[in-house]
Amino acid sequence: MSFALALLLAAQVGPSMRPLPNERPAEPLRPPRRPQAQPQVQPPVQPQVQPAAAGRQQMCPDLAGSTPAEAVDAAEAWLAAAQGAERVQAGECLGIALTRQERWEEAQTAFRNARDSAAGDSAADRGLRARLGAMAGNAALAHGDAAAALAALDIAYSDAAEDKALAGGIAIDRARALVALKRDDEAAAALAGARAAQPGNPQAWLLSATLSRRMNKLAEAQAQIEKAAELLPIDPEIGLEAGVIAMLSGREAAARRSWQSVVAAAPGSEAAAMAGSYLAQLGPEPESEARPAPGKP
Repeated sequence: MSFALALLLAAQVGPSMRPLPNERPAEPLRPPRRPQAQPQVQPPVQPQVQPAAAGRQQMCPDLAGSTPAEAVDAAEAWLAAAQGAERVQAGECLGIALTRQERWEEAQTAFRNARDSAAGDSAADRGLRARLGAMAGNAALAHGDAAAALAALDIAYSDAAEDKALAGGIAIDRARALVALKRDDEAAAALAGARAAQPGNPQAWLLSATLSRRMNKLAEAQAQIEKAAELLPIDPEIGLEAGVIAMLSGREAAARRSWQSVVAAAPGSEAAAMAGSYLAQLGPEPESEARPAPGKP
């Protein structure tokens, strides 16, 4: 292993670690973030709106094709005119429009206000508040305010107690906030809860492996990344993380294979670029690895 790669991988477990793609905040709209890999969350029942506002129920989907500025203006006008339960939908629409402009702090406020406008104590009402609270927390994470994110996500997690799929997604977001606050043990516990709630969610296993690797728990990290790969066999982020874990465990050939698979599976992606840089630092494949031994296939 080259000295440069040794330094790079040593940095992966330190406080100044350059985050891998799977460690970066994701689009803060609604959990789960990767619908192809997670159980689908049933959309909450929308609150009843006044008949005069019924035609506005399609406003948010319709605004998706407009410019971000137009979407914000329309959502703000809708919210200003909205009354009662309609303010929930209008506030959510405004928050989504603001995220398109990356106005995270304002989006956080919009989602929080929409959550606070959601009255009622039915399971659907609590699920709606949980989803909006999670969106507020994700906006706070994108803004870099991990403390505010955790406060919003803690409330959302409590509201989501009756919905395992939603609670599992929020647990992952809580772990992100806790890692940002350097509370790794609590983050590990949050991810354990996410895995229990969503055992078939590869994102929960991938992020668990990443955190275990950062905490220098390489045996746990290896078991977790293997589970992630079992659930989602062809995934660049999983392959990239698997290579880092293998390299830190002294298994250079396995790391090389993982990174080569990332380059082959996702050419042009950020993960492939990072895998390619690791492979470049490793240098040419040793002859003993590149060619099978005599008499072996």
